[in-house]
Amino acid sequence: MNIPQDLKYTKTHEWIKVDGNKAKIGITDFAQHEITDIVHMELPEIGKQVKKGQPAAVVESVKSAFDIYAPLTGKVIEINDSVLETPEIVNQSPYEKGYLFVIEFADEKELDDLLKADDYKNLI
Repeated sequence: MNIPQDLKYTKTHEWIKVDGNKAKIGITDFAQHEITDIVHMELPEIGKQVKKGQPAAVVESVKSAFDIYAPLTGKVIEINDSVLETPEIVNQSPYEKGYLFVIEFADEKELDDLLKADDYKNLI
């Protein structure tokens, strides 16, 4: 199971790469294995306000549909169009090409609630 050390994680299996006040978000390698073959994605619109812990996107697989939760409160400033066109890219490259969206967040204190790689590894 691939768990990059430079990312933060949630208990609901999202990963977060923080760069200043921006956060790139996707689902973990563990999550994509559990979901199996991803066939469709629904991403938030650019400009949408997302709230920490609330559904922000949907991943559909051959098994079911799964909510993806916003790990931080903020405004969506970018979505990854390639996962809309080729959703299986999330299965192939969950941490690189398969990221879902980027938000601009304001409250750095919310970062304190995220898990470090070792903590996430213990969770799964």
